[in-house]
Amino acid sequence: MLGNVGLCLRGGVRGGGGVAAAERGLLLGGLSRSRRAVERKTTCWSSRVSAPLSTMAPGVDCKCLTLDNINPCIKTMEYAVRGPLVIRASEIERELQQGAKKPFTEVIKANIGDCHAMGQVPITFIRQVLALVSYPPLLQDNFPDDVKKRARAILDGCKGSSVGSYTDSPGIEIIRRHVAQYIERRDGGVPCDWNNITLCAGASDGIKAVMKLLVKEDGGKKPGVMIPIPQYPLYSATLAEFDMYQIGYYLNESNDWALDIAELQRSFDEGKKCSNPRAIVVINPGNPTGQVLSRQNIEDIIKFAYKENLVIFADEVYQDNVYAEGSQFHSFKKVLTELGEPYSKMELASFMSCSKGYMGECGLRGGYSEVINLDPDVRAMLLKSISAMLCPTVLGQATMDCVVNPPQPGEPSYENFQREKKAVLNSLALRAKMVADTFNSIDGIHCNPVQGAMYAFPRISIPEKAVAKAKELNLAPDAFYAFQLLESTGICIVPGSGFGQIPGTYHFRTTILPLPEKLKFMLEKFKEFHLNFVKQYS
Repeated sequence: MLGNVGLCLRGGVRGGGGVAAAERGLLLGGLSRSRRAVERKTTCWSSRVSAPLSTMAPGVDCKCLTLDNINPCIKTMEYAVRGPLVIRASEIERELQQGAKKPFTEVIKANIGDCHAMGQVPITFIRQVLALVSYPPLLQDNFPDDVKKRARAILDGCKGSSVGSYTDSPGIEIIRRHVAQYIERRDGGVPCDWNNITLCAGASDGIKAVMKLLVKEDGGKKPGVMIPIPQYPLYSATLAEFDMYQIGYYLNESNDWALDIAELQRSFDEGKKCSNPRAIVVINPGNPTGQVLSRQNIEDIIKFAYKENLVIFADEVYQDNVYAEGSQFHSFKKVLTELGEPYSKMELASFMSCSKGYMGECGLRGGYSEVINLDPDVRAMLLKSISAMLCPTVLGQATMDCVVNPPQPGEPSYENFQREKKAVLNSLALRAKMVADTFNSIDGIHCNPVQGAMYAFPRISIPEKAVAKAKELNLAPDAFYAFQLLESTGICIVPGSGFGQIPGTYHFRTTILPLPEKLKFMLEKFKEFHLNFVKQYS
């Protein structure tokens, strides 16, 4: 039924329209106007180089970089969660600040998983440690002893005892050791070598650092990477930036976004026709779909990757965000190891971040990768590549240390830390249910249970008249829907076409992050908008 749709595409997902195409419609006019302006203002460089500097017309603006001569991969790259909808949302915010009259008083940015921007309060223990490492004289003040202990350990690992110094390129050794201990505890004693741990500026940097290793043509074919559809746009953007082939495999919406092995095989076989498949990306818990994979599903994926000789990229940044009864997080590292040989010898890169979970410290840019079973010579090349970036942000490293080395029973910060952590996760669980239940109460919207992560990805029915109107405006139908929602209510979401979807279906991604009262208000406004939208275009 799915045919070849969504496979071997360079850059953004094309099957089913897409914010890629939709947003180009909004932007190309401006881009072409800019290009014409440059052409009008620019004298041919070849005719200028022979002219004396004194004869060049003052004010002539000749640019060395133009849209015609920059890296074409950058032009191909798109990132839906920060695209034109978000740009327009920011414009509306400024208009409101300047006194413009709108049918709403604020913009609710439900487009991105930015916890603190949505009102989440930072975890006290984390911020106390950061305060001390940032300003060590505070070590003399009245802070809990375990906070001081963590801060001193981090400072002892820093050159000159300052977080303002460079660290080793893979990160501070004591923090890498703490990460390894955390992984061993998480995985029930499965060994973890701290030398396999690399700290990074958020999981995104870690993912890109490892993916660079795959960039090599073979037999005239570019490397291909299998990614889930719907997918987190980091992957399509990175593949476009690195000029690699995107091989999309569809998640099964009718089965709570589970991953079907038959679909993996179909996708792989199609992708092999025009690329050299080298890796498979799995996001668990899922973004944007919010599913949590079962252990059996993970075993099947590992066996498939072994059969097809693929490196596994396990994006596990939402491992703390599991809400649904019966759902449980299983790390790929643990399952792969417990399967035994030959699977336990497979190359696996897994990623974690301090931006999600209960922490939500997005702006501090902390994360880690664990890469196992690499050829030693390849590992040396990975470390060389990482060293060219000097080191990840040291405050991000310190934040990651707080996550993997939290207060333990009997320490002074333990009870408050646990209370704050549970409060965040319990509230997110309630909001996850509230979002799914509300959307499912609206005619024309269907939402699978939000088992984990921070998002819902509902399917919407869009009337044919609205589809025709969107086509007239050179917009994907779900992008048209999202723009109408933004202008009518101030709610900013991301169209499903920015993540990929089965052609002929329409979705959107929204976070579950607004605090409960604001979320309730948002959902009420959403329901009112949807019913009016359907009525208008029916």
